[in-house]
Amino acid sequence: MDRRTLLCGLLALTACVPTTSCGTGAPTRRPGVGSARPGDRIAGLADVPVGSGALVDVGADGQLLLVRPSESEVRAFNPACPHQGTTVNPPAAGVITCPTHRSAFDPTSGAVLSGPSPRGLTEIAVTVSGADVLIS
Repeated sequence: MDRRTLLCGLLALTACVPTTSCGTGAPTRRPGVGSARPGDRIAGLADVPVGSGALVDVGADGQLLLVRPSESEVRAFNPACPHQGTTVNPPAAGVITCPTHRSAFDPTSGAVLSGPSPRGLTEIAVTVSGADVLIS
C-alpha cells in the first residue's frame, strides 16, 4: 500500500467517527438550572426523602441534586463533580459520592469530605413553599 492510499483511508475513517456536535438528536440533561428561573417549581417536597435526596430535571436541559437534611429544609447543588464533571449520586449513608473517582461530599453543605475533587459542590438557592421546592 502506498502512502497516498494509506492517508486517504485514514481520512475516510476520521470522517466516520462521531463527534460531540453530532448525535441522535435526543436531548441530554446538563448539571445546573438550565432555563429555570426564580420562582419556578422544580420538585414536590414529597419527591425528596428526608435524610437523602434526589436528582431532578429542571428547566430546559438542566439537572439539580436536591437534598433534604431535615423535614423542613431542602438544599440544592449542581450535581457535577468539580473534579471531572461526573454527575454525583444522591446521598447514601450520609454522604454524596461521585461514582467516577469516589470523591465524597457533605449533603448539608456540599463541602468536599475527600478527594480527588479540589472543592465542594456548588450550591443553588432554593426555597420551600408549601409542598413545592422553588428556584430562589
